[in-house]
Amino acid sequence: MDIHIGDKLKMKKPHPCGSQEWEVLRVGIDFRLKCCGCGHLIMIPRKQAEKNVKLIIPKEEPGEG
Repeated sequence: MDIHIGDKLKMKKPHPCGSQEWEVLRVGIDFRLKCCGCGHLIMIPRKQAEKNVKLIIPKEEPGEG
């Protein structure tokens, strides 16, 4: 999977706050994700994150659109 810092991930299951979107803050062996609903931060292994991703929403670059 091609996931970069700043991308948003839509997961298969929602967070308890109700949001399914997470912002990527760090990539590597582990991902650092921030819930777009409540701001909760988690560290999750890459393998588990990639398995649960439904959709990758790329970071919007300034000047595009």
